[in-house]
Amino acid sequence: MTVMTYRIREATLDDADVLVRHRIAMFTDMGVPLDAPALARSFRTWLAAEMPAGTYHAWLVETADGQTAAGGGLSVLPWPPGPQYMGDRIAVVYNVYTEHAHRRRGLARRLMETIHAWCRDAGVASIALNASEDGRPLYESMGYHLPSSPMMFFAFRAGYNLSAQAPETATS
Repeated sequence: MTVMTYRIREATLDDADVLVRHRIAMFTDMGVPLDAPALARSFRTWLAAEMPAGTYHAWLVETADGQTAAGGGLSVLPWPPGPQYMGDRIAVVYNVYTEHAHRRRGLARRLMETIHAWCRDAGVASIALNASEDGRPLYESMGYHLPSSPMMFFAFRAGYNLSAQAPETATS
């Protein structure tokens, strides 16, 4: 049996095709309905803005012959201090995805360890993520836990015109 060797490197915009493919595959594997072509276009545009701005950082795990086996990334956001965390930024991890042929080899754990090291070096002491059912045991084993007050999410429907819904002003 041949032992596969892997290396982790920081992704660049030249890796956009892989990053987009992983994001779509992640949602597909989780059973989330999506418009793949629209998501691909939107995410590619987002990457082109956020990676050079330093908001989004991503890493890829590659085989010795350069094939991508896994990837993941994070955005660093301003975050106000609170009772449990006095820092001023939070890293939000997402897009952690391992190609099917490379699963159960510890690659997601290695990616998360790389992300943790990057956060420590960058002075970001709080990390959040949304875990899939498959990923939850890994994250829990690394110390992640569900908060007592979980974050809720709301999104305006696609095509929603925010300006058409401006609050009415009272007139006399």
